[in-house]
Amino acid sequence: MSESSDLTALARVVRPTGVERSFGQDEVIVTKTDLKGRITYANDVFCRVSAIAEADLLGRPHSVIRHPEMPKAVFKLLWDTLGSKQELFAYVMNLAGDGAHYWVLAHVTPSLGPAGNIVGYHSNRRLPDPRAIREVEPIYRRLVAEESRHPRSTDAARAGEALLHDILAERGTSYDQFVWSLANGAAA
Repeated sequence: MSESSDLTALARVVRPTGVERSFGQDEVIVTKTDLKGRITYANDVFCRVSAIAEADLLGRPHSVIRHPEMPKAVFKLLWDTLGSKQELFAYVMNLAGDGAHYWVLAHVTPSLGPAGNIVGYHSNRRLPDPRAIREVEPIYRRLVAEESRHPRSTDAARAGEALLHDILAERGTSYDQFVWSLANGAAA
């Protein structure tokens, strides 16, 4: 069995348990990835919270921790933003190797080489305020519901992106402003 098929088998085995995990307010989860999103570095906090050993993470796609209830639209926004050499802050629910989930406020940046080209990605994640998650969860559920209406992943991501744009427009805000308003304790 190839490494790719091993990873696919692992992803199929891990099912959400509904158990929520947390980590310390003063802890920072850190990972680095290559251009294809494969993990090249994972700190001890990431390994502990994700319940996956470092040896089992290195070289694997970061999507190994993607929770099935996370909207594809958020990841499309992430990759579009990183592709334009910009940073993104986002609320993300991850799936640990034991089926638990955990929320993070992620700060993802492209790593640039000497010529200004993207050579990889760096992500720091902190524990989000529970009030922010209470604001984000119903929006993410709406996005996932919309995306589930589309059988092709790319169509689902686009549909979710369009709905996210509409939700934010109704609120008169951008995704960045929305995230920061929640991070600073105000509802958007």
